Amino acid sequence: MTNSLMKNAGNIPVDASLDGIALNAVARVHWNLPPAKLILQTLLRGEGVLTPKGALAISTGVFTGRSPKDRFIVEDPTTQDQVDWGKVNQPMSSEHFEQLHRDMAASLEGRSIFVRDAAVGSDPGTQIKTRVITETAWANLFVSNMFVRLSDEDVLVPQPEWHILCLPSFLASPERHGTRQQNVSAIDFSRKIILIAGSAYTGEIKKGMFSVMNFVLPTQHEVMPMHCSSNVDKDGDVAVFFGLSGTGKTTLSSDPERFLIGDDEHGWGESGIFNMEGGCYAKTIDLQESSEPQIFQAIRFGALLENIGFNNDGISPDYTDDSVTQNTRVSYPISHIPGALEPGVSGHPKDVFFLTCDAFGVMPPISRLDKGQAMYHFLSGYTAKVAGTEIGVAEPQATFSACFGAPFMPLHPTRYAEMLGDRLESHGVRIWLVNTGWSGGGYGVGKRMSLKFTRAMIGAAMRGELDGVPMSTDPIFGLKSPVSCSGVPDHLLRPSLTWADQDAFEKAAKNLANLFSSNFQSFEEVATPAIMAGAPVSA
Repeated sequence: MTNSLMKNAGNIPVDASLDGIALNAVARVHWNLPPAKLILQTLLRGEGVLTPKGALAISTGVFTGRSPKDRFIVEDPTTQDQVDWGKVNQPMSSEHFEQLHRDMAASLEGRSIFVRDAAVGSDPGTQIKTRVITETAWANLFVSNMFVRLSDEDVLVPQPEWHILCLPSFLASPERHGTRQQNVSAIDFSRKIILIAGSAYTGEIKKGMFSVMNFVLPTQHEVMPMHCSSNVDKDGDVAVFFGLSGTGKTTLSSDPERFLIGDDEHGWGESGIFNMEGGCYAKTIDLQESSEPQIFQAIRFGALLENIGFNNDGISPDYTDDSVTQNTRVSYPISHIPGALEPGVSGHPKDVFFLTCDAFGVMPPISRLDKGQAMYHFLSGYTAKVAGTEIGVAEPQATFSACFGAPFMPLHPTRYAEMLGDRLESHGVRIWLVNTGWSGGGYGVGKRMSLKFTRAMIGAAMRGELDGVPMSTDPIFGLKSPVSCSGVPDHLLRPSLTWADQDAFEKAAKNLANLFSSNFQSFEEVATPAIMAGAPVSA
């Protein structure tokens, strides 16, 4: 071990080498620095500012979100017969990956890097020890926040199982490396390495390992991976919230009356569910303490804010500022949430909620699903993008992402759906579809469903207050919804009653039903009659 490796170090592994990822030409390695030192390094390098409450605010540069079209998986004997190849899971040759790896390693000659030993998965039986190498201190802080933090004893284990190399400054060559453009996220399941180049967006790091778990857990452990949040009450009743970005997973699981298990990634095994992460990654756009107090108060020293705007003083966050992106974010250790479970392990769910943000304003705010309907909506994974969230989006656009997380699912969606169906049936789970989107009209006409009312409906469902109550059946989507719920105006429970123009409502509802049907065509050959019975009535 050279003297340079000893400088500015936290806990150093026994071997203190990077042989497992062939990085031996770097000039200096910052090993497992504590958050305070990572924050100091960022400030000294002029790469961030400290907000009045102590959170570190940084910019991720050109990329303020993931780039799904630039995600690749190495096609080799490990993956070729198991991965669901296509637009989501694009193949990369082993030779291209190796060349990319060599070139990225060579680019670090004479430079300094930050290394963190952590883990993915709170379940000891399936946990993956992971070494993450980053070129910025703040990216290493993100890993410290989001991955499972290891004890001093575990950090000393010489070699981890997986490595991640994240170099935003390295620009890939499509001709030389087999990429689409200069940024890339590539996973090699045989070498057990993830390479991230050309993008500083930290979400690529966490979703890279989530993709790994979505392959490893089903194929090696018969554990179901889930893109969901979860919490548990004092009696041990667990709730799980599936949903795409912007549907409310983090917000609705951060409930002062319940204990947070995790906000985004979980596994469901024989004993129950477990959090894959050690922190939370929340959206901050329009964040208010009055409506989301736990998230607001979690933004303190150790938290990492990304791409936010500031007030005139240049350091106080302006959470309404979307001049950089709508996808402003904050990461923080789960310990920043009062009463959060550490480790994030609990029992089997009593309730499963599918969250959708319906910008067309036609889906009921809460519906009880049977198993067939649950499988249909799980495979559909519906939500909607609204104007302003992406360039070129001028009106609501339906988005379907199988299993509420298709970009991270290496296996065919039906593999995950079968695992969910078995667990729902085995444990007698109640299944609900919740619309956190618009009411009284689509985006631009109606209003977003009040968080207060959504919380009231979810709370009533979990307390059993909606069991056995009178239900109305939506004539187009076939969804059964309670006609009344404590704390919620009755008319909000039936979308048609909130629209002034009934012809416009019926037209919008039928249009969305057709979009569902068109999207589901790829699953019709494998869907059972019970699943197809959950489909809406097309126009």
